[in-house]
Parts: sequence; structure tokens; C-alpha cells
Amino acid sequence: MELIKQLEDYSPFNAQEEKDRAELLRYLRTEPDCFTRKDHTAHITASAWVVNPCRDRVLMVYHNIYHSWSWLGGHADGDRNLLTVAVREVQEESGLCHVRPVTDNIFSVEILTVDGHEKRGTYISSHLHLNVTYLLEADEMDPLRAKPDENSGVAWFGLEEAVAASSEPWFQARIYRKLNKKLLLLERGIHADKMQRPGPEHETT
Repeated sequence: MELIKQLEDYSPFNAQEEKDRAELLRYLRTEPDCFTRKDHTAHITASAWVVNPCRDRVLMVYHNIYHSWSWLGGHADGDRNLLTVAVREVQEESGLCHVRPVTDNIFSVEILTVDGHEKRGTYISSHLHLNVTYLLEADEMDPLRAKPDENSGVAWFGLEEAVAASSEPWFQARIYRKLNKKLLLLERGIHADKMQRPGPEHETT
């Protein structure tokens, strides 16, 4: 399975990612229904950290269930291409038409707890989201539109503002701050690579 190979090749950023990657791999190898919601205990989801081209702002939605500004994403629902899932969910939740990956590689992994709640009149038991996150890019000037059955607001925030806007302490401390750190490290790496890359006048044939 392609996702298993991607996770095997993925380098965990910290202890949280190391532990959660191991659990993700275990589920993928042993639970055939984890890409669907047939597994009520845990199932695969894809999330997105959506940044602007300048990499200094992040897109967030105000989530109706969690009553918090949060990242975007959703359930795989049988689709094993999680990058496609992440892009589709961003488009559906924000109204953005033009969303593109900064990289096709996995940006982050995490296992997320979901408390029991009601959705469209049906009770959903507490469960786990086995989550893979991708770094996506969109333009700030493109129009935004809320998805009323899921969120009641869509807005761009500065990197630190996005963390502060969340009312979920665990996400603030463990997820959003981590994603911002990884974004800055990625940008420094890209910048350093460009600085070291020889210009045309130095290239040899």
C-alpha cells in the first residue's frame, strides 16, 4: 500500500509523531476498514495546514462541533489518496477553488481524540482520527465561503494568531505550534537550497 510506504519513509519530527506513526502503521496493516467509518473506534482522516504564498498566514475555519477555530480536513471515506482528500476537504470547507500542494510529501502525522457528539441528529461515539496532514497553499485574495453544516466562519490568520485563535489547548500546544515550527524549518531549508544552488553562469555541461 502506497500510504504504508510513505509512512515508513517518513521521519518523525518529535516523540508524538514517532508514537503516532507506529500506531498508524499498525492500523493500516491490521484493520482493513480503517479507511472507512465502518471502524467506529478509529479511522483514517486527512488534514491540511493551508498557507498563503508568503508563508506568513494560515487558513482556519470555525468548527461548529468543537466551537473553535481549527485547521481543515476530513474523513478518507474509502479514498486511499489522502492528499486528494485533503485538497477536496479544503475546497468544500472554505469555498476556495484553487488549492495546491506545497509538496506531495506527508507534512505531519497525529492521532486525534474525538469526544462523543451529535451530528445531523445522530450520536457519534468517542473515537480516534488516524490523521495525516499535508501542507497546502492558496491565495488570500480568493473568495471564501463557509460550509454551514460544518463551520460558521473561514478566515486567514497570522501564524501565531492561528494558534491563539484555537480554544483547544492540546491542539494549540501539540499540533498547531508544531506545524508552524515545521513550516519555518521547511522554508529555511528551501531558502538555503536556493542560496547554495549555482546560477547558470556556474553550471557545467
